[in-house]
Amino acid sequence: MPGGDASGGGYLPSGMSDASAASPGVAFDDGREDARPASPGAAPRAPRVGFVLATLAIDALGFGLVVPVVPGLVVTLSHLSPGAASVWVGSLLSAFSLMQFLCSPLLGALSDRFGRRPVLLLSVAGTCANYLLMYWAPSLAWLFLGRMIAGATAASASAATAFIADITPPEQRAQRFGLVGATFGVGFVLGPALGGLLGAYGLRLPFLAAAVLAGANLLYGLAALPESLPPERRRPLSWRRANPVGLLPALRADADTARLAIVWCCAWFSLGSLQSSFVLSNQLRLGWGPGGNGLALAVIGVGSALVQGLLVRRVVRRLGERRTALLGYGMAIAAFLCLAGAVTPALVFVALGFQALGAVSGPAVQAMVSARAGADRQGEMQGALSSLQGLTAIVSPVFAGWLFGVFTAASAPVWFPGAPFLAALSYAVAFAVVRGVRGGARA
Repeated sequence: MPGGDASGGGYLPSGMSDASAASPGVAFDDGREDARPASPGAAPRAPRVGFVLATLAIDALGFGLVVPVVPGLVVTLSHLSPGAASVWVGSLLSAFSLMQFLCSPLLGALSDRFGRRPVLLLSVAGTCANYLLMYWAPSLAWLFLGRMIAGATAASASAATAFIADITPPEQRAQRFGLVGATFGVGFVLGPALGGLLGAYGLRLPFLAAAVLAGANLLYGLAALPESLPPERRRPLSWRRANPVGLLPALRADADTARLAIVWCCAWFSLGSLQSSFVLSNQLRLGWGPGGNGLALAVIGVGSALVQGLLVRRVVRRLGERRTALLGYGMAIAAFLCLAGAVTPALVFVALGFQALGAVSGPAVQAMVSARAGADRQGEMQGALSSLQGLTAIVSPVFAGWLFGVFTAASAPVWFPGAPFLAALSYAVAFAVVRGVRGGARA
């Protein structure tokens, strides 16, 4: 996911970006007016943020459709109780993340070599294949195959952020990355609610709907998505950079980038716990089915879209990227502590409010990392972040699922379905580390 963090409008500046000014033939466009060619006689399609955001919105909508029903499908196919099946739910998420870790650096390097457009389209095609397999899957093995295909081609977020970095001045990137988060938020507003509704008629129906959306997304991308990286700014493919382990040193380019890498790890470790345990814990503690969980996930989407769409620009302008990240991680700590002890629906929704406010942290961290990468390394750096995210998410869902199983088993010393949400400690580490970031970005 995703997870996606899983990150509107009104603040897209018009004019030409620094990147486009330095690259003949690439004109900046804010998505509201027809772009003009960067040089006389040239008339390429201008990179428009609206195109890539629409692609991400449909992608997020499809993902949101299936979130409320995946745990139920795993329980059905495994013939296990929710507590015992939680490890399989976590393992399913980890399988996706393992393939993402192995393949994201290659996709990032390919996007720097051949452009963002083909990588985005490959990602959407893999997503479509995944949903079709999960719709048909007669066993857990086929579910795992579908998720591994999706993970191997999962590059929509990293390619989109690189696309946006190509055409956006450094001082405006946090705002634009906030648009990416807000776009995913819109998908999570509609997706889970619709997925919960469809899931009431059949656990597999949301997968079919998601596959149709992904197919439409692919056709839309083929017809409307332009290329943002001109040939003169591309660089040769390096297998060292395409190696998932070989790429990680790029995140140690300087002390601040290394700190931000740790911060990114901690944040995604916590989000892995949310992804693997939220639905099952609500099912056990509150008796929620796909409908109730779909509504709660839609609330997360509404909150994230509002916060990242309306607040990121204002908060970053007032506080700077570093202090914005600190604010976001403080809110996330409060959210997870509330989820850990949530025994009433009201406390769950209080936690979701804090989690939505915490969504300001992601774009701020991405902007700080982006500020430390050259114009020709945006794809590599975003691919490295995606790879690191995948590596962290290999461990987190399985660990959270294991905790959930231990503390909901009949032999548990204490019945505590909220145990996985003590991952708030990971957010506390992120808060502490980001305090040490200095220089480069507007701290």
